[in-house]
Amino acid sequence: MSTAVTKLESRSLDQPDEARRPKMAAVDVLNLGSHSIGRFTFEPGWSWAESIKPGAGTDHCEKEHVGYCVSGRLDVWLTDGTRVSIKPGDAYVIPPGHDAEVAGNENFVGVEFSSAASYAK
Repeated sequence: MSTAVTKLESRSLDQPDEARRPKMAAVDVLNLGSHSIGRFTFEPGWSWAESIKPGAGTDHCEKEHVGYCVSGRLDVWLTDGTRVSIKPGDAYVIPPGHDAEVAGNENFVGVEFSSAASYAK
């Protein structure tokens, strides 16, 4: 269910409300009204299994992701074997039960609209 927006607001992700720094990653989160928006930056060589899994306590990422890729490439696969490569300009939805890793030598930067409030906490 969506919450009605009652206030006009614009702020920069360069000055986040919260900055999380898991291994080889940066998760910057802004809270705008009842919405949280995140910028996820993953360095070359980053993988969910190496960076986030140790703190998550699950075998796979159990977050739902809705976002937009600004730069870099992220390879994502589901537990059923389905795979996708997310590249600049792609909007994406990723269901729970997945793993991911950065492909190539460029940082992956994604703007997230659904999991920012709780990812990598």
